[in-house]
Amino acid sequence: MAAAALLAIAPCVAPAQSKAPQLNSKNVDKVLKAMTLEEKARLLVGGTEVIVNGKLEKVPYAYNDAVGQSHGIERLGIAETYWTDGPAGVRIRPTRQGDSRTFYATGFPVATLLASSWDTDLVERVGRAMGEEVKDYGCDIFLSPALCIHRNPLCGRNFEYYSEDPLIAGAMATAMTKGVQSNGVGVSIKHFAANNCETFRTENTSNVSQRALREIYLRGFERVVKDANPWTIMSSYNKINGVYTQEDYNLLTGILRNEWGFKGMVETDWTGTRNTVAQVHAGNDLMMPGNYEQQKQIVDAVNSGKLSIKDVDRNVRRILELVAKTPSGKGYKAPQVTDLKAHAQVSRKAAEEGMILLKNNGNALPLASGLKVALYGRTSYYLYANGWGSGDVNKVHTISLFQGLSEGGYKVSPELSSIYNSSDSYFKVTPENARLRAEDCDVAIVTFGRNAGEGGDRHVTKGDWYLTDYESQSLKNIVDAFHAKGKKVIVVLNTGGVIETASWSAQPDAILLAWQPGQEGGYAIADILSGKANPSGKLTSTFPVKYEDVPSQNFPSNYNNEPFKADWKNYGYVDYDEGIYVGYRHYLTKGVKVAYPFGYGLSYTTFAFSGVKAQPKGNVINVTVTVKNTGSKAGKEVAEVYVAAPKGKLDKPLRELKGFAKTRLLNPGESQTLVIPVRMDDLASFDEANMQWLTDAGEYTAEVGSDANTILGTAKFNIKKAIVKKAPTKL
Repeated sequence: MAAAALLAIAPCVAPAQSKAPQLNSKNVDKVLKAMTLEEKARLLVGGTEVIVNGKLEKVPYAYNDAVGQSHGIERLGIAETYWTDGPAGVRIRPTRQGDSRTFYATGFPVATLLASSWDTDLVERVGRAMGEEVKDYGCDIFLSPALCIHRNPLCGRNFEYYSEDPLIAGAMATAMTKGVQSNGVGVSIKHFAANNCETFRTENTSNVSQRALREIYLRGFERVVKDANPWTIMSSYNKINGVYTQEDYNLLTGILRNEWGFKGMVETDWTGTRNTVAQVHAGNDLMMPGNYEQQKQIVDAVNSGKLSIKDVDRNVRRILELVAKTPSGKGYKAPQVTDLKAHAQVSRKAAEEGMILLKNNGNALPLASGLKVALYGRTSYYLYANGWGSGDVNKVHTISLFQGLSEGGYKVSPELSSIYNSSDSYFKVTPENARLRAEDCDVAIVTFGRNAGEGGDRHVTKGDWYLTDYESQSLKNIVDAFHAKGKKVIVVLNTGGVIETASWSAQPDAILLAWQPGQEGGYAIADILSGKANPSGKLTSTFPVKYEDVPSQNFPSNYNNEPFKADWKNYGYVDYDEGIYVGYRHYLTKGVKVAYPFGYGLSYTTFAFSGVKAQPKGNVINVTVTVKNTGSKAGKEVAEVYVAAPKGKLDKPLRELKGFAKTRLLNPGESQTLVIPVRMDDLASFDEANMQWLTDAGEYTAEVGSDANTILGTAKFNIKKAIVKKAPTKL
């Protein structure tokens, strides 16, 4: 914007009054009435630019680390408030100019691992610890949880998200929201909505049916809004069916507020100037990170009649209500220190609970104590604790698997540790090297690491979806040498998302999916490998046999970092042709074989399910199951409740997850009876022809299993009369 235009803006002039009201939770309307139009416009725009003596100046973030802030208005007692990333913990800089202290935050496991625990109480505990750090470091809003759907395994930010299933995503995000907000700080649930790829993310349009939107991509958000009352929601970068979510009245007002009853504030994802008037009208209250041009556009639009002052006042009121309940708004002075030691233990426990044992032939795990280990793979020594971007954390440390094993009583081959700690850390394991280590070591552990993050998607290439040639050959050489000596080979997957396993999984004796387990990951992996902790994680996304089996083939990842070509498909738009058949819904219904099914995970013990019952009671069906530990070690099990619907007006998947529960730690021979509520509303399908939710009458089957493919008990229940609920807003 030209300097002359900036200087032409009228200065803020307060109305004459003896004393301006000072904002608190009880006088929001009074403060709103006292505000000038310029002050209102300023509050609707993130606080990164201001006019000082006629000149545009950038506002430095108060804590040298916040990702964004709102404007303060001193004369009305409206405090500046501060936003911080992100899904794996508070993302702040560890050092600050003029301050000798350090300000590290805890790096918690990624969201996919947390969801893999199938333990909402655990996730809520993690949220409480995260929320403590948000408050302790002087911030007000935590840009988390992220609950977009794992539509395709190549999305670069899948590690920040929970699942391919909206019930899991919604339940975990609800638990996280409750935990964070118990500290008196707010969350910003994101990215609302249908933001399922990173390629061209700021302009991409998701072309998706009304049914798929409602049943898959909005349902998790609806659960969080209704069950946890999030303080804020972040509108996403992308468009839905050609309309930017940040400008979509039907999404932000029609569905979010009118249908779901959301009472909080909506902010944009961090973007520049778009159609400011449309954003304000849509109910996008705060534009982040904000610029002065947007303030001027609001003032000019109101003065010209293009924007209603009622829209402005509505949005300003929501921001005032938010500010009044934040720590900054209440004058809280943050200590700038937090309990990193206690939070590290929360992180370690969460990591243990979410790791998944994919294979364990011949009881290769747990490992006996005191063994000498041939530890292969760069990420055995340099763990991927989190992905990159807003989902990363500046951590005080990252515990490697090498460190975890060494401190856990195992002796790691010094020859290998010397190699991997040198610059030649990607070396190919030759048959001779493998033979030497098989002679002087008791067991081999091989890690394969993959990383991804914000701003880019993954690829169906070697080194990403597939193993590299040197990884494949190294694994074969290790397996051949160790098996020749009658010794075991364990693979640990240190990944942020799903990779191809079918071509090599027969070779090792055991496979542990460690995901990206946070800063204490090396300790947690060692705890699982040693048997100090019994694995109880279960997959929340399917591992297909091959990428060509994935239902969402129209995914744009292969266009990253290439010059644009006009004939490219799925660039600038993505057609969600698979509809509601995302993940296991597709594989089960179409009879497609998978490498590891949704909900799958092994244990060092065994379990039996019995006594399955389904009893309708009001708005829920209570599904009861007794789980017994039939093995020789203490462990936990997840009971997954799927429902098969009767044939009705709309096509349905073979079965869909409708509830779950995890047992306490059961000793050998011990049982626990679980009562798992299935919400009647969750049985409904969306009839887009009539814009309504429809629950067919007829006989339903509750199917209780240990994964989506393994049903261990069933019970029938009936719905005598079809249930119809209108949902009139179309996107």
